[in-house]
Amino acid sequence: MNFLIFVIETIHNSVIMKQILTTLALVLALATGLQAQELANFARGNQKPVISPEIVQDSVVFRLKADYATIVKLSGSWLPNPWTGTIDMTRGENNVWEVKVPLPEPEIYTYYFVVDGVAVNDPQNVLVQRDGTRYLPMLIVPGERTENYNEAHLHGTVSHPWYHSDILGMDRRLTVYTPYGYENSPKKKYPVLYLLHGAGGDEEAWISMGRTAQILDNLIEKGLAEPMIVVMPNGNPGQAAARTLNIPEKQIDWRAPENRELYVKSLCTEIVPFIEKNFRAIPKPASRAIAGLSMGGGHTISASNLYPELFDYICPLSAAGGSTPEQIATLKKAGVKLYFLACGNTDFLFNGAEEMHAKLNEQGLQHEYFVSEGGHTWANWRLYLNTFARKLFK
Repeated sequence: MNFLIFVIETIHNSVIMKQILTTLALVLALATGLQAQELANFARGNQKPVISPEIVQDSVVFRLKADYATIVKLSGSWLPNPWTGTIDMTRGENNVWEVKVPLPEPEIYTYYFVVDGVAVNDPQNVLVQRDGTRYLPMLIVPGERTENYNEAHLHGTVSHPWYHSDILGMDRRLTVYTPYGYENSPKKKYPVLYLLHGAGGDEEAWISMGRTAQILDNLIEKGLAEPMIVVMPNGNPGQAAARTLNIPEKQIDWRAPENRELYVKSLCTEIVPFIEKNFRAIPKPASRAIAGLSMGGGHTISASNLYPELFDYICPLSAAGGSTPEQIATLKKAGVKLYFLACGNTDFLFNGAEEMHAKLNEQGLQHEYFVSEGGHTWANWRLYLNTFARKLFK
């Protein structure tokens, strides 16, 4: 009887072991298959990898693999009509569509493909900028103009602290750049540039499209600019942060007289003290600068009008003048060290900039008037930052 029980148990255990081994084999096979499937997303057999964009001497080639497309076009910001202008692409081997165009002048451009009428980003290009709710691939054409738009060797740090605004009734997000060495020099204090975006932007606009971190990193590394903190607030008073965070917005009628200067007041009476308390900032007018583009240029002018002794460096960019002779005289009396006014010669606000230039001259406020080619574009605003940042805190 004992022998019979031993035989039965042995057979039973053998069956269980076979079941276990079979299950393990199935799991291993499934894992191997999944891995092969994942790798298949990257492997294309003997096909050549798709490279796009590719700069070849005085041309640039754009490519897109689109197996089932019938018409593919290229749209780029360098075209005469960047809003609706397109260039036809040609289908090639392995259904890779391609077009070669003359290399534009050194600058940062954006582009996208139009596949059977649908806008498509370049899947091969990891350089992307965000403009409001749009993400667009970038083409950086090398040259003197763009040499400070690429990564430097020594990098600062970009952070996103939150502050509370009693004026606007919410917690709000900032973007703050601190220069290389900030973390390793706990006793050193720095001057601060408050850098303001335009309409449609947010606290990430200057970082994403303006290349602020790259420009400051390069200028500081080369000894062309003083190490500084750069604070980039959200200039939309109803927003707590960029819309990409999906935070509900507060409806504020900025046209109402009581709301017109809410953000500027928050900037000067809440953000500036927050930065000087939580960062190693020098709390003196001679160590504060304010600059802004378009709407942010208007905010810059308003802040200098309302708080004429707060900033010694004032830089309105592509903005129409909103200062009275009395306000300009007050700034002159306050001892502004640099008033840097800049605008493109085809900008729709150029006449306003000309009027502001004339007002400053009439009141005898010494200033720099920087007129560039082109219009209301990031190409100009990057140029302005790359220019006036060298003049700050000297």
